[in-house]
Amino acid sequence: MARTYDQELAFLEKITPTCWKIKKGFVPNMNVEGVFYVNNFLEKLMFDELRNFTRSGDYGGFLPGMKQIGNVAALPGIVHRSVGLPDVHSGYGFAIGNMAAFDLTNPKSVVSPGGVGFDINCGVRLIRTNLNLKDVLPVKEKLTQTLFDHIPVGVGSKGIIPMDAQALEEALEMGMDWSLRQGYVWAEDKEHCEEYGRMLQADPSKVSSRAKKRGLPQLGTLGAGNHYAEIQVVEEIFDKHAATKMGINHLNQIVLMIHCGSRGMGHQVATDALVAMEKAMKRDKIEVNDRQLACAHINSEEGQDYLKAMAAAANYAWVNRSSMTFLARQAFAKIFHSTPDDLDMQIIYDVSHNIAKVEEHWVDGKIKTLLVHRKGSTRAFPPHHPLIPVDYQVSICLC
Repeated sequence: MARTYDQELAFLEKITPTCWKIKKGFVPNMNVEGVFYVNNFLEKLMFDELRNFTRSGDYGGFLPGMKQIGNVAALPGIVHRSVGLPDVHSGYGFAIGNMAAFDLTNPKSVVSPGGVGFDINCGVRLIRTNLNLKDVLPVKEKLTQTLFDHIPVGVGSKGIIPMDAQALEEALEMGMDWSLRQGYVWAEDKEHCEEYGRMLQADPSKVSSRAKKRGLPQLGTLGAGNHYAEIQVVEEIFDKHAATKMGINHLNQIVLMIHCGSRGMGHQVATDALVAMEKAMKRDKIEVNDRQLACAHINSEEGQDYLKAMAAAANYAWVNRSSMTFLARQAFAKIFHSTPDDLDMQIIYDVSHNIAKVEEHWVDGKIKTLLVHRKGSTRAFPPHHPLIPVDYQVSICLC
């Protein structure tokens, strides 16, 4: 029997002004508790979503975000908590903004494509310039049109970066190392990208021919939806020392942000994996609360095939963002009659928000090797972490 809204509230506890705990029992079979972080505005949205669901039972294809966080907490092998980060909201299987880690030493631990998303390695790249707002305002329409001319956008858009089947295989395996070899990136670009722009476990042979066919013509394209290449202006500097380290020197400085991922390639990799994992679940008797959480044991053939294909799609996404960086640099150089180098168009950072990665973390006082799913959320390393570029190893945040 379905619970009322008031009955659901009994499983929710506000533990700080911005953090709510989801207690075991909120959904069946929870192995750990859930938490989610919200401000007042997001809190209202989350609870309205739950209230509407309890009244109508209709969720339009996706469960409320709180229910999804709880369902992830019921997956085999999850450790610590299922975490919802701002602005967490309902998505396919996992809520968007949901993070969950699974113990690699537990043979029952699973990997779920719903915890990565269909746009594998969708991410954001920030590129600085030495231009000021006053430099751009007189030519903003011309610059915008030139960016449109250089970077294809829209559903089904096709790229202008030369690519054949052999080159695609190499790009899927090599990531930004392929872009560097082809002359599309600068050597220092890799130093400012997560994983240095390449996941080494990528195996193009695990990517279906259909996924490759979809990805072949789309390299260097934004696509549609919420993806963008956006000219931005620095309006406020909170930490002058940190900003200077990143080449952000003054107000009204112009930067470029690129937000995109693996296009049709990643979508097909996820689709293929979901089909395979539904079969694996029946074979291995894996039960989940929501069929959108289709999964497989990490060390199963299906689990390993997905992780290798996912890594290849992630490499494609880094090549895609790198190709658009190359095209954007050319567009800026054309408008300002200069070179990308003279315009100081260095990458500040590139980070993914749709990915699963093997990492070591402290859990209950012990270091554990985990498969961390991040969907609509990014990693956040502390200062002096070895994978942060040396120049940036200070307490920084770019918003």
